[in-house]
Amino acid sequence: MADTQTRKRRGGGRAGAAARRGSAVIDQMPWNPPINTDRPTEPLDQAGIEAIHEGAMRILEEIGIEFYNEEALGILKEAGCTINGDNVRMGRDFVMEMVAKAPSKFTITPRNPDKTIEVGGKTLLFGNVSSPPNYWDLEIGTKVAGNREMCRNLLKLTQYFNCIHFAGGYPVEPVDIHASVRHLDVLYDKLTLTDKAMHAYSLGKERVEDVMEMVRIAGGHSHEEFEATPRMYTNINSTSPLKHDHPMIDGCLRLARRGQAIVVTPFTLAGAMAPVTMAGAVAQSLAEALCAIALFQYVRPGIPCVIGTFTSNVDMKSGAPAFGTPEYMRSTQMTGQMARYYGLPMRSSGVCAANVPDGQAVWETSNSLWAAVQSGTNMVYHAAGWLEGGLIASPEKFIMDCEILQQIQRYMQPEITATGPDEIALDAIKSVGNDGHFFGIQHTQDRYTTAFYQPFLSDWKNYEGWDVAGGIWTAERAHHMFKEIVTSFEPPPIDDGIREELEDFVARRKAEGGAPTDF
Repeated sequence: MADTQTRKRRGGGRAGAAARRGSAVIDQMPWNPPINTDRPTEPLDQAGIEAIHEGAMRILEEIGIEFYNEEALGILKEAGCTINGDNVRMGRDFVMEMVAKAPSKFTITPRNPDKTIEVGGKTLLFGNVSSPPNYWDLEIGTKVAGNREMCRNLLKLTQYFNCIHFAGGYPVEPVDIHASVRHLDVLYDKLTLTDKAMHAYSLGKERVEDVMEMVRIAGGHSHEEFEATPRMYTNINSTSPLKHDHPMIDGCLRLARRGQAIVVTPFTLAGAMAPVTMAGAVAQSLAEALCAIALFQYVRPGIPCVIGTFTSNVDMKSGAPAFGTPEYMRSTQMTGQMARYYGLPMRSSGVCAANVPDGQAVWETSNSLWAAVQSGTNMVYHAAGWLEGGLIASPEKFIMDCEILQQIQRYMQPEITATGPDEIALDAIKSVGNDGHFFGIQHTQDRYTTAFYQPFLSDWKNYEGWDVAGGIWTAERAHHMFKEIVTSFEPPPIDDGIREELEDFVARRKAEGGAPTDF
């Protein structure tokens, strides 16, 4: 135990040193997860909330959800649900009783306790892009399959930017690593290149068990310490419409029994996998999420659970997913109302359908991110780096998105809307009078370095100044910044003994074959 405590101290985060390293390339804002000070946008009146709730409950009671997991079926049968083959129908009283057991707020403590995050309440957390199979950057200039080097570089951006608060899944799939051991290599990279909250894919028991053990080792925790509070989380998707598959439910059950956090996010595309009407799509999404949360609460009452939304629409001309649309924004706001109705923290996403980091990518992602703000979202997945509906990860897009995230963080700082005597500034106004200016007065001089948001990527020169400086477009500036960051990157400190223990674990599990695959 004493050795464990020593290792935990030595493996700590040193957030201040990380911030100083960050200033070598850009002068970014400090680590400070924003508090959403705005009232949420609520498009539904009380009758609308009740109508969507009623729709979700009737789906669960009259239609049911398919659970392709024998253990889950047995648990839900024991709980009194109606089982017919794989179909599960559950009464609203049971669902609401179980959901009420989930906390409205909880923390996740990574290996660096300085990077602990609070999930719920008014806290707004941003995560990196997760799970694209492909990669694009300005130097390559085309879509290519992801590899480990690309994945590691995106993890470096995840660690580098203070406005990224948790590490999601693989920021790009490293398909050059065999699927049986991919999780071992990538989790080793994540745990040594970052010290932020970790994610586990619920894709087979071996992957989940391996990741939990690696997170435990990286934190220097005993098994009891690991299970005493959430140290990591998973995110699962239902298989819409109205299905939950075996591996994701299995993974969540394993995490729940060890006290780790669970995010349940149905992937409901209106017009394809859900009704074309947004109210119908939201009701279906809620039903798919609530039944799983009810299962996990029955297994371990009080386990932290987050309700996710990934409700958007398809292009009715092609069937392709669309993101950052007015419908996406409204469905996110509506789900935010329903999350508050159920007393659950909420997850949404920063997403777009654009193929390259262009104007479309920015406006669709900005719409998605501001919908997250408006909805009262707590965890924003894919907040930086997402392209082509989740099929491409891009470092330029990652950096462009971080500019938006910093602006949201600045937007939420209370000093902007402070109304004390210094802010009303009557003496300053009186000293300038009717024919002066405010540039040179003391009130301005005392505040000019912190008065306004200072971008790290935007170029505020006029056209002539921009042209003389090379006429560099935004994505190109982001590309140069990406290269500087990864070249100068210093990983967060980790105890040598912990690193060796992680290496030994990875080597042993590889020798044992890792996770089974059919190829």
